[in-house]
Amino acid sequence: MNKNDLKPASVFGQFAKINSIPRPSKREEQMIQYLKGWGESHHLETIVDETGNVLIRKPATKGFEDRKTVILQSHMDMVCDKLVDVDFDFDKDAIQTYVDGEWLRAKGTTLGADDGIGCAIELAILEADDIEHGPLECVFTRDEETGLTGAEGMKPGFMTGDYLINLDSEDEGEIFVSCAGGRNTQAKFTFGREEAPAGSFFLRGQLKGLCGGHSGDDINKKRANAIKILARFLFQTMNRYEGVRLAEFHSGKLHNAIPRDGQFVIAVPNAVKENVKADWNVFSALVEDEYHVTDTQMVWTMESADVQPVIDEKVARNFVWAIQAVDNGVYAICQDPELNGMVETSSNIAAIHSSESEINILSSQRSNVMSNLDNMCATIVATFQLAGAEAKSSDGYPAWKMKAESHLRDTVVETYKELFGKDPVVRGIHAGLECGLFSERYPNLDMVSFGPTLRDVHTPDERLLIPTVQMVWNHLLEVLKRI
Repeated sequence: MNKNDLKPASVFGQFAKINSIPRPSKREEQMIQYLKGWGESHHLETIVDETGNVLIRKPATKGFEDRKTVILQSHMDMVCDKLVDVDFDFDKDAIQTYVDGEWLRAKGTTLGADDGIGCAIELAILEADDIEHGPLECVFTRDEETGLTGAEGMKPGFMTGDYLINLDSEDEGEIFVSCAGGRNTQAKFTFGREEAPAGSFFLRGQLKGLCGGHSGDDINKKRANAIKILARFLFQTMNRYEGVRLAEFHSGKLHNAIPRDGQFVIAVPNAVKENVKADWNVFSALVEDEYHVTDTQMVWTMESADVQPVIDEKVARNFVWAIQAVDNGVYAICQDPELNGMVETSSNIAAIHSSESEINILSSQRSNVMSNLDNMCATIVATFQLAGAEAKSSDGYPAWKMKAESHLRDTVVETYKELFGKDPVVRGIHAGLECGLFSERYPNLDMVSFGPTLRDVHTPDERLLIPTVQMVWNHLLEVLKRI
């Protein structure tokens, strides 16, 4: 299979064009202009709200004018991540894709199928003249990945439809009917710097090659978190040897990604530098064994580093102790039997970066139960405040609760059974979807979410299972015909 053979051709053609347009979160201006121009050039009513969300309306096909309006919705931005040795500018360069068996991948970067493939499906439907459907509103929101600010900024009345199909899910055959709410918690240690003790030797420890992944979808897969692993070694080392001083700590990029790599710089007494190196080798072997199922490509290095001022000893110690102590991973499982043991509450320590006078920490918390989300955030804040840091949580976004009765859900499920001869899985998702915010602004809106199969989103291993795009396309067209 090559890219010219991908089906549906209309969808993959649109996806190729989308991937030529830079669209990092918060910098989607080129994509907004493209969508606006595209809608106007096809003589379709096109609206851009003050936040930058784009809505393109398409009238019903003949004979379907009396149907209720269906909203198709996806987000236009993408997570921008790349392998450390890949030269790529997400503000200028086009994503380079290739076919790997039944999967579509990108060369060393995120693919952008989250949620570019949803946008491509919408545009293909808007362009088609042989599809039966009632009135359509195709909505493209901005900045979903860094806080759902596009949906947050959307005012009531922008969308006018009765049903909404969100195309931002990542498992074909699964129909999502609820999602977690989420908040970010940030912490900051401030400090002065001083010269390292006389006779110190500087070492740089680096870890890369972890799987990482989405902090919602993948948090239950017991994957390694680079921040937690590096802090674990520092905690062990600082307890074992006197005079170990921290100079740098860097790991992670995005609030919604499990950090895949990181590094620290420490000053150690010259007399124990070989011991520390030996400890690093033993520690790395133990951790590799611990994660031998989930993270099989770990790369560990420790080498000498340049002399530099070190962080105030008390602050550095408090920082390391806090990262060792802070909750990370799954905290609670949903008790509702209809949600099939889905993760209810979790936390992800996502990014840490030190500067000349600060260490800034970013973490994200998720829960389908808003009171437990508040409690999880309070736990993270308390941990950092006890260690002497400033800490606070954002307002975040709400959970989307499953409706007891849903005509849209029933239609989607029934249609799937008839098309594919099997029952779809109806479930909630631990990741955040914009449906949570829509449910606040449009309380009567009937919503579901589904999409083709994606794996390892938010990482350079992101890939799209090609045959599932045709399945989702066929399913969606049949749903539009029957609504």
